[in-house]
Amino acid sequence: MHIPDGFIAPQVYMPAYGVAGVLWAAGLRRLRRTLEPAAVPRLAVATASAYALMLVTIPLPGGTTAHITGVGMMAVLLGSRQAFLALSLVFLIQALSLGDGGVTALPVNALAVGLVGSAVARAAYALAPGRPWSLFLAGWLGTVVPAVVVALVLGWQPRLGATADGQPLYFPFGWAVTLPAIVLPHLMVGIADGVVTVASWRMLRAKEAA
Repeated sequence: MHIPDGFIAPQVYMPAYGVAGVLWAAGLRRLRRTLEPAAVPRLAVATASAYALMLVTIPLPGGTTAHITGVGMMAVLLGSRQAFLALSLVFLIQALSLGDGGVTALPVNALAVGLVGSAVARAAYALAPGRPWSLFLAGWLGTVVPAVVVALVLGWQPRLGATADGQPLYFPFGWAVTLPAIVLPHLMVGIADGVVTVASWRMLRAKEAA
């Protein structure tokens, strides 16, 4: 689902950096105050797991990729604030080391997937904490809703700049392409993310009960 460099107009990613920067700074300050030492291993393992899940990507014709995100898992195990910070770190590492997602698109990826996805997933989980259906819904929505956001952002880019002969300067396809090309595959990917979220919760509960 990562957006590569060159697809997003400066008038989108610059404000996105401003919003994300404020949220990153506020989140880090809160994390320093509230993070308990006992929670550090869970944070590290969940972040590493999300990184590993995102390594397996399938190119999509809409200009992005499909892969399990782990957003629902992160939001359920860590909460939406910590999940946003952890996923932002994952996107940064992938952008710098693997070219998976771009530096200019980093704040858009972080806000769409890390922030919106985590918030939606956590809200779904809060409907019935610990119940399999709410865990599955958290994983599914944590994938599908960010896919919709990414599709809308990409499909907006042709309207933001064009050459003298009318060729788009940034991502060239509109919503008629991006919405079906990105959202439809992620309806299926969301099922896998839902299963991962349920399995992760059960493994954590089993470990705590042991």
